[in-house]
Amino acid sequence: MTATATDRETVELSVVVPARDEERRLGPTLDALVDHLEQTGAGWEIVVVDDGSTDATGDLVAARRDPRIRAVTGAGRGKGHALRLGVAASRGRRVLVTDADLATPVAELARLEHALAEGHAAAVGSRAVPGATLGDRQHRARELLGKAGNLLIRATAVRGIRDTQCGFKLFDGDKARTAFAASRVDGWAIDVEVLRHFQRANWPVAEVPVRWSHRPGSKVRPPDYLRFLRDLARLRRADLLAVLLFLFFSLALYSGRVLDPAHRYLTDSLQDQNQWEWFFAVTADNVSHLRNPLFSDLQGFPDGVNLMANTAMPGLSVPLTPVTLLCGPAVTLSLVMTLGLAATAAAWYRLITKRLTPHRGAAFAGAVLAAFAPPFVSHANAHPNFVVLFMIPLIVDRALRLCTGTRVGRDGVILGLMAAYQCFLGEEPLLLAAIGMLLFALAHTAVRPKEAAAAVHPLLRGLAIGAAVCLPLLVYPLAWQFSGPQSYDGIDHGTAPGTANSLRALLTFAERSLLAGDAETTKALSLNATEQNAFYGWPLALLALAITVLLWRRRPVVRALAATVLGAALLSMGPRIGGVPGPWALLDGLPLFESVIESRVAMICGPVLGMLVALAVAELTGTRPLLRYGGLAAVALALLPLIPAPLRSEPRAEVPAFFTDGTWRSYVRDGETLVPVPLAEPGAAEALHWQTATGLGFRMPGGYFNGPYGDGDRTGVYGVPLRFTASLLREARFTGVAPVIDTAAREAAAQDLAYWRAGALVLAPQHHADVLRETVDKLLGRPGRRVDGVWVWDLHD
Repeated sequence: MTATATDRETVELSVVVPARDEERRLGPTLDALVDHLEQTGAGWEIVVVDDGSTDATGDLVAARRDPRIRAVTGAGRGKGHALRLGVAASRGRRVLVTDADLATPVAELARLEHALAEGHAAAVGSRAVPGATLGDRQHRARELLGKAGNLLIRATAVRGIRDTQCGFKLFDGDKARTAFAASRVDGWAIDVEVLRHFQRANWPVAEVPVRWSHRPGSKVRPPDYLRFLRDLARLRRADLLAVLLFLFFSLALYSGRVLDPAHRYLTDSLQDQNQWEWFFAVTADNVSHLRNPLFSDLQGFPDGVNLMANTAMPGLSVPLTPVTLLCGPAVTLSLVMTLGLAATAAAWYRLITKRLTPHRGAAFAGAVLAAFAPPFVSHANAHPNFVVLFMIPLIVDRALRLCTGTRVGRDGVILGLMAAYQCFLGEEPLLLAAIGMLLFALAHTAVRPKEAAAAVHPLLRGLAIGAAVCLPLLVYPLAWQFSGPQSYDGIDHGTAPGTANSLRALLTFAERSLLAGDAETTKALSLNATEQNAFYGWPLALLALAITVLLWRRRPVVRALAATVLGAALLSMGPRIGGVPGPWALLDGLPLFESVIESRVAMICGPVLGMLVALAVAELTGTRPLLRYGGLAAVALALLPLIPAPLRSEPRAEVPAFFTDGTWRSYVRDGETLVPVPLAEPGAAEALHWQTATGLGFRMPGGYFNGPYGDGDRTGVYGVPLRFTASLLREARFTGVAPVIDTAAREAAAQDLAYWRAGALVLAPQHHADVLRETVDKLLGRPGRRVDGVWVWDLHD
């Protein structure tokens, strides 16, 4: 164990100087250090670490004959190992680490001391912040490499510090000895590792501008840059492993389809896989032909589809246009959902390590629950807008940055851009995230009123800046969504079981639970297989309660998180709970909220429960073995029933040769539509797949999308209002009974076909196909013809 300054005789300042073959430069450096330190009047020492020198470097220290100047012998393993030895041997209340060339004059020490006096645990001399002065400069190539390296460092290891490699740093002594003792890097990346340790421990670090001049005789050689990259990768090994595991879990979940997305169909996606593939295909088609990506009349003809009002995810479907055109929409959708789910887990992992606990194992457990909780597994069947949520943790983190008040302008602008982009990924998840953040803010205000009061002004200012950036970017898309063609005023989901959660739904195990799933019970408590928005299970509820009770006093954030979970659960239970008005009654019917399925609010609980689990695991790792292993076993038992089985998939029905061979082109002229029998609708949208298989070559009436009811009624509905012919064919398909066809029916059908500008009707093999063929024969007064696997009625005859 490394001794601290309190275990032995202490001095005010220790100066640690790593040196290897520094016979020429070390002497003047020691002279300058001694001259400056003697003027301070405080106790000091200089620790020179001779890192395997082959010249007289070690003799220079012995020749001083000053007990305050000591030498420590290294093994030639690198700067990192030398500093670890030197800091471990130090006795100072503060520790200055400086290079042997003293490129930063020791007189700059006063600036660093001022930063520590203000409460920082470390002060980093910097050449990259305003106020820094550069004398003699390095070679241009080395400067460029240094800047590129620091960009990489900020992106992967140490946030917010522009210059980690300047060799002039002042630390709190005990914290320095702790951080260097925990380090493992032997090379130049030791600075990054130590500063990363400080940030993980929430020890504040100041970046201070200093004077700096390049000194000849640098020991940095070209291979050292490669070693630095290697060491940087080692520092992020745990994080890289976490990301790879998230990707593995996502691939396992989609294992039934991910290897052959074009020929496999997710069984529980109902018709949503067809719909989402159509969204990606039509967006790519619009972009490639320079058409408006927010509208299409390829289905729902002649009125068309308002794509902005249909969560078509232009934030991904537009930039992924080349992938869709090259590989097809099925591949694009598979990539989006598989990689998006893994990216979401990685984003929650980053937020938890940054804001709650630096313990990587604890953060991993929390992130897995945050991204793979039962509601998200349910939506993973068919709803990428509720699976690809990697922007939400980034938005939460940026909002928390605003609360500190440090860079409100910059953070406000970034938050505005993030919110705008999330709107192009999914507006409802952003609304749910806002509800969750508001619940947490209210709870945190009750727990820490002084902290909350101090954060109000910078937060509101930052939100105003964010709104000023976000709204101009969204004016046109939102105007199109709410006032453009085929826009609508909300969707009434009714009061069917599953639109709101019950307490039983919150505590029951999910259908896809590998160990405890009960499909019949789950289906009775939810709308369908893609809307199982609760089902966290009673063991997790008990675990969350235990975590809250045990950490109630030690971790105030636990109280705020627990209140957020409880608030979201109550809101998800709808406007009435057991006959009594619930919290959702305050929001029910308000603009934006009228379209929300209340049970989805319980999705907020997943990430928050993940954070509680992460805090619990982090606390357990520092306890006695019996308590640690017992507690971790309890956590594992609570999470075990949540492990999902892979999503069900099945071979996809073959597209009739009539479409794949291009035969349809002989029956549909320019401006005409192809009418599937029966028309595509939310319950039977296979015709959308036929359409994408032809490269969106034809238009069709009907379809699966959200639009207005019609005839002046702007109430939102799924699909289109059914005209006479569409209703007649739908009834024949579902009942298997041929309807009575009279003259009035034939006249109504003729009007509908003219309204749709139909060129042909097409009946593919399906249930009750004989009844449907008989019905169309009677409506048109002539039989259809069998062509390439389908029945066709050519309306040009």
